[in-house]
Amino acid sequence: MTPSWRNQSPGDLSFEFPEVRPTEVEPAIAAAAAAFEAWSATPLSDRIESLRAAQMKIEVARDELARGIARETGKCVRECAGELGAVIAKFELTFSDAARYLPDECPPGAPHPAVVRRRARGAAAVIGPFNFPVHLAHGQILAYLAAGNSVIFKPAPAAANVCARYAELMSAALPEGVFGLVQGAAAEGAQLCSDRRIRAVGFTGSVAAGRAIAKATADDLSKDVALELGGKCAAIVCDDADLQRAADMCAEAACLTAGQRCNATSRIIVERAVLSPFIDKLLPAIHQFTPGDPLWETTRLGPLVSDAAYERYRRLIDLNEGHWLKRGHAPASVDGKVGYYVEPAVVLFDSAAKASGAALACDELFAPIVAVIAVDSEQELFGLHNGTPFGLTAAVFTRNRARFDRFCSRLDAGNVYANLPTTFSPSQLPFGGWKDSGNGRPGGRGFIRFATEEQAIQWSAEGFTGA
Repeated sequence: MTPSWRNQSPGDLSFEFPEVRPTEVEPAIAAAAAAFEAWSATPLSDRIESLRAAQMKIEVARDELARGIARETGKCVRECAGELGAVIAKFELTFSDAARYLPDECPPGAPHPAVVRRRARGAAAVIGPFNFPVHLAHGQILAYLAAGNSVIFKPAPAAANVCARYAELMSAALPEGVFGLVQGAAAEGAQLCSDRRIRAVGFTGSVAAGRAIAKATADDLSKDVALELGGKCAAIVCDDADLQRAADMCAEAACLTAGQRCNATSRIIVERAVLSPFIDKLLPAIHQFTPGDPLWETTRLGPLVSDAAYERYRRLIDLNEGHWLKRGHAPASVDGKVGYYVEPAVVLFDSAAKASGAALACDELFAPIVAVIAVDSEQELFGLHNGTPFGLTAAVFTRNRARFDRFCSRLDAGNVYANLPTTFSPSQLPFGGWKDSGNGRPGGRGFIRFATEEQAIQWSAEGFTGA
């Protein structure tokens, strides 16, 4: 079992949270499995009524939860407020999805009377990340619950305290055992995922952990596993782009959540004809993101989440790859507080060949470091973009709609946007990555489809002898 731990606030290391003790996993699974039958038999309207009660509790506590995320993970409180807005909006989106996907369907043209029914899977495990500790887990949790599954939520250890508060609010509105919390790390997550009483797994996190989950569940063929694993997301700046808009949005998408987003802009692929004027606009835009106390409403760049992330950043900005346009810096303190504060960094690769194999240009960094890469042709652009093992989001900056449509058919990415940041992934759309970014089913609209199993039912009326 994972040992107990205490989190420090990344924005003020003198602030220490209460001790978190890992949860015994076996009793949590037993409780969720026991609660499933009654919850799945509860009419959808009654399940939604219970979830609306949870929605009201979270609305009342939204500011408390937003500040809790900011204090515990270092995410700017203005971003955290947006996260809680998305959490609350997700209730109605889920209810709408339930009305669309859960009712029985009567397929036309079948040789006998028939229906296609969707049945809840059973107990589900949702393992959440630190960067959107409530929202990303919450979307899956709601889908599973609305579809009639019981749920066990294991949050990221770095967000254990604020997620415990969220879980308290949710469970208070639901029957006993329907929603449970397991605190812990990899050991607890592995035990949850591999148990055969867990019939679905939703995971957001690293590629390594996702692969471990896939291997641990490979023998359980009917267990549904939804993986969202990360990215090396690119913004593509074409020679006809609005360069100021592109620069502003690339800077924002590189620095939101201190670059600790799976869909952060980690590289910018620029057609050489506009490389110089684009850089002239990008650097001032990046300089607007200065580190600050995450609890201040004006802060746009909070600290990294942990000492490990901080040390990784320091190693990355010491690399002699490409040409540093802004190398980055880790200040000793910010606003009089010691924390894991960093500045954004920009590195230039003046050809695709020089970027090939470079860690800064190819690896997921999870820090506010962005690589700018010059290309000389569309063929080179597509080869560079698709040459990483990831395929999550891509942004194309162009004034030409036909060009954008052509790019969409060539770019390996589950989500492609024009003249928007790579981080603009609204809940109203499906969200899932290709290749090592996941298995294409982790979240957004329609996730409730993966919360059920499909059952085809048909009959011959001549064979019935009773009512």
